[in-house]
Amino acid sequence: MAKGSETKAKIARVAWKLFHERGYEDTTIEEIILQSGTSKGSFYHYYSGKDELLSSLPEIFDAKYEEVLQTLDPEMDSYEKLLFLCYSIHDMIGEEIPVGLLASLYSSQVVTKGDKHLLDQNRFYYRMINQLVDEGQRRGQITRELPYYEVGRLYTLCERAIIYDYCISNGNYSLGEYTRRTMPLIFGGVRGAGQA
Repeated sequence: MAKGSETKAKIARVAWKLFHERGYEDTTIEEIILQSGTSKGSFYHYYSGKDELLSSLPEIFDAKYEEVLQTLDPEMDSYEKLLFLCYSIHDMIGEEIPVGLLASLYSSQVVTKGDKHLLDQNRFYYRMINQLVDEGQRRGQITRELPYYEVGRLYTLCERAIIYDYCISNGNYSLGEYTRRTMPLIFGGVRGAGQA
């Protein structure tokens, strides 16, 4: 990740952590700048204000996926990599992202107007999933009965379904624990033959 991208991601990550701890309304730009160790100029270079940070959540997710992916053994089973990545991001969401703001992001993606940041196929997230599914299919760890992009769509569908349920349940359970119980059940059908 380039230095500019790292700075932008750091500002966003700190902001969302503060939103979680103090609430969106009670978090100031000055606190975000101070805790992210950046300058006012850097903040305003990347964000026009606090409101713009609300649409930065997909970038935070992508930065977390990239961070976790770099720690995984390249020889690890590709299906297991996908599950581990899902668990890691859902742990982070449950610990750092206010459920109300998460629900707002998801609801904004349903309306027909505006950018659909979560669905941007150029995101690191989609490239990573497609790469891991392709790798898993070549290794026989993920079914070849569907093209890689269809398996990738199933993965994103499962992740979003769990997060949607978490949002409509007002975050009244541990997202990480629930994901560990349900994701293997709903995504397990793509496991390669002899890999169960």
